[in-house]
Amino acid sequence: MPRPPRLSPDELAAALSGLPLWSGDGEGIRRSVELPGFPDAVAAVVRIGFVAEQMDHHPDVDLRWRTLHLTLVTHSAGGVTELDLELARRIDALFPG
Repeated sequence: MPRPPRLSPDELAAALSGLPLWSGDGEGIRRSVELPGFPDAVAAVVRIGFVAEQMDHHPDVDLRWRTLHLTLVTHSAGGVTELDLELARRIDALFPG
């Protein structure tokens, strides 16, 4: 499946204005999700994993006790693409903040 092209700085800035829980730049967009406890954080990784696998797109996940630090980037495109934005939207649907 062909991957979408890397977003321009202006396209990324416009997209991030619609994703207030995310920040970043052309190298990746980031969000942290805090859960009630460690088991909840592990379960959140699994939930995100199922969504990401359906999209054939996989985030960088750093689990620290009850907090997930997520980074989305399309490595094959060398930066952020629409695929990352769509995964961010789906993560936001799971964890509205």
